[in-house]
Amino acid sequence: MMKNRQQPPALQVVMKEARRAIRPLIWFSGGINVLMLTGALYMLQVYHRVLSSHSLETLVMLSLMAAGALATMAGLEVVRGRLLATVGSWMNARLAPVLLTASVEYAASAPGHANARPLRDLDQVRNFFTSPSIFPILDAPWAPLFFAAIFVMHPWLGWLALCGGIVLFALAVLNEYLTRKPLTEAANAQSRAYVQAEAAIRNAEVVQAMGMLKPLLEGWKAQQDEANKGQVLAANRGGVIAAIARCHRLALQMAILGLGAYLVLRNEASPGIMISASILMGRALSPVEQAIGTWKATVGARAAYRRLTAVAGEHREATPVLPLPRPKGRFEAENLVLARPGGEHILKGISFRLNPGEAMALIGPSGAGKTSLARILAGAWRPSGGRALLDGMSVAEWASEDRGHYVGYLPQDIELFAGTISENICRFATTTPAVFNNVVKAAQLAGVHELIKGLPKGYATEIGEAGAVLSGGQRQRIGLARALYGDPALIILDEPNSNLDREGEDALIAALGAVKAAGTTIILIAHRANMMDKVDKILVLNRGQQDLFGSRDHVFNELAARVRQVTQIPSNPAPEISTAVVGVDNGPRPSSKRTSRQNAMSTAVVANQA
Repeated sequence: MMKNRQQPPALQVVMKEARRAIRPLIWFSGGINVLMLTGALYMLQVYHRVLSSHSLETLVMLSLMAAGALATMAGLEVVRGRLLATVGSWMNARLAPVLLTASVEYAASAPGHANARPLRDLDQVRNFFTSPSIFPILDAPWAPLFFAAIFVMHPWLGWLALCGGIVLFALAVLNEYLTRKPLTEAANAQSRAYVQAEAAIRNAEVVQAMGMLKPLLEGWKAQQDEANKGQVLAANRGGVIAAIARCHRLALQMAILGLGAYLVLRNEASPGIMISASILMGRALSPVEQAIGTWKATVGARAAYRRLTAVAGEHREATPVLPLPRPKGRFEAENLVLARPGGEHILKGISFRLNPGEAMALIGPSGAGKTSLARILAGAWRPSGGRALLDGMSVAEWASEDRGHYVGYLPQDIELFAGTISENICRFATTTPAVFNNVVKAAQLAGVHELIKGLPKGYATEIGEAGAVLSGGQRQRIGLARALYGDPALIILDEPNSNLDREGEDALIAALGAVKAAGTTIILIAHRANMMDKVDKILVLNRGQQDLFGSRDHVFNELAARVRQVTQIPSNPAPEISTAVVGVDNGPRPSSKRTSRQNAMSTAVVANQA
């Protein structure tokens, strides 16, 4: 079903709903800050009422009232903390699926850029919401309340506190200016270091076998050193600013005590006002000083949110889709175009049509764009122009959770997931007796049922991360079973025999014949001549452009004619010569008909490489 383009982006929706939680947070913070006046007011009343009247009852009542106010403030802080934790958890629950979906789609369309950075960014934003780093932001708007209270006590005290606050705020701005660039550079270098480390771990076998660890370690260490350099520079600058701010605040408190004492000596203020003003000023400046100390966390959360906006700013939440009827398998490509971000074309003007039950081979030299075209046809990539239509519906616009029921795809790089063989074949659908029966059916069709039964736990065998316990051929055969699961209407196979032995290849050819006889449309990328027996049509790509398309015999004859014209090959070249040129092992030649087809395939590959 076509995706709803009118739905607003998920991040925008979540942040709009999050504003509902901001209002109670503001009021809770306001109540907490008002109750922060308790200490100053208690001190003031003790000096003015208790000491002058020597009334024990007044002291008891003031103490009880102060204790009640402090208990209320503690309760409000608990509620505020829980509300922040709830908001962070809610944001994670709403955005994590969207970010994972966006990351998967981005990784599918940009190979080599796959990572879970958006999820780490979301964790960083959530942790910021639940950490003390956010409290200065919530408390800072209430600082004018404390300055106003100091002004009420005495204007001179108010002006001194206000000027001191302006200086402290200027130090906070200076801290932002001096630490922003090194922190950003350190974060970028750290990200590159993570990517390099993940790549080295992912390719551990190659690294160990070929002695690549030391040069990789040097490259990783260079990025790590750059990150450490930026962090140390930012920490040093921030430490200097924080020390100056701390000294400034202490000096300001001493100054306000001195000024208060001067006013007391002039009988313009009481000792209670002198001490209360000092307490209020400390509370007014506290958010600014805390912000300087927690600025690194604030900058990190802000950068993480910007990256989230870049990844999921236009991504929408998944919505229920109405399933479309099962397609018959009619497939059309209309002037498909694929361009790199820089504008260079990978594919240009690809058009063809397949009827239900037809099989098409996609051939061409390395770098011709075969795998890129297969990804577009499977719906993994979105074309820059043109359309790929399955029964008249664009595969790029068809919701993947519905389209995936009718499409089987075996990529060139077989990726299996940690779990059991059964879970991988059924694409991690909820296991039921009907689902398991379909798993066995797909395995039997792929010719891998007996192999699976021979494993320690059969279909319940855990295959490890990326199928680590299986050989390359076993992974490819199980990947084929996954592609055949659910009797798809369209199957796209990218070099499905690259890791197979003769037994596996025979099973693959038998599976292709069976699904073709059942009416399934097949698109096949292959370089071996014995894979051409089951195809009806051939599409030849050369440098991203469509060179030839038509029936198998027509295309082979045309390519053979080109070879004879360029290389002066005789009309009936020896099979051994053409096979040796392309390095194709055709195996035994049981019939002259098959030998002729293999010879034509070999000649075709020569023509493409020429």
